[in-house]
Amino acid sequence: MTLDIRQVGEPVLRQRARPLTLGEIHSTPIRSLIEQMRDTMRQAPGVGLAAPQIGQPLQLAVIEDREEYLEGIAPAILQERERTSVPFHVIINPRLTITDMSPALFFEGCLSLDSFAALVPRAIAVRVDCLNEHGEPMVIQARGWYARILQHEIDHLNGTLYIDRMLSRSFMSIDNLTKHWADKTMRHLQTVLDLPELGSPRA
Repeated sequence: MTLDIRQVGEPVLRQRARPLTLGEIHSTPIRSLIEQMRDTMRQAPGVGLAAPQIGQPLQLAVIEDREEYLEGIAPAILQERERTSVPFHVIINPRLTITDMSPALFFEGCLSLDSFAALVPRAIAVRVDCLNEHGEPMVIQARGWYARILQHEIDHLNGTLYIDRMLSRSFMSIDNLTKHWADKTMRHLQTVLDLPELGSPRA
């Protein structure tokens, strides 16, 4: 069973989600919710889905960057993004720490802003302390595209969307991104779109 994904403008997307208790994590409703979120993310398809996106203000997100999503992407682009496949997993009550403030700039989309994308500066590496779906402590050390996914999903849990962090001149439809910009280097994009030089991204 899949769930409806809330679109920008829904109040739940601008609220700070509440933590889950261990009792809730082990409950049947939360286990069922995780399965439904996984199925919804895969059907979309997407690489992450936070509970607020399906109307639940909970500190819970699912993440998966499947091998098939990388097919057809040029090796140079994958290398530039430091993108590799990430197996399915759950993060609950996450605490994010930036471990390398070096800014990385790439396009992001969002299932709650259907059909749009923009360049978003993110930290290149992060640490996430959280619980897994069994309520067990877990530490994630991530960099590159995986670090970007984690920052994006944890933003959702704090009521933040990528449009709050994007370089506004780069905001565009997915169709135009695919048509005009997908194969361009970040340096080319910055020059043509007259984007500012990056400093350190916001934590």
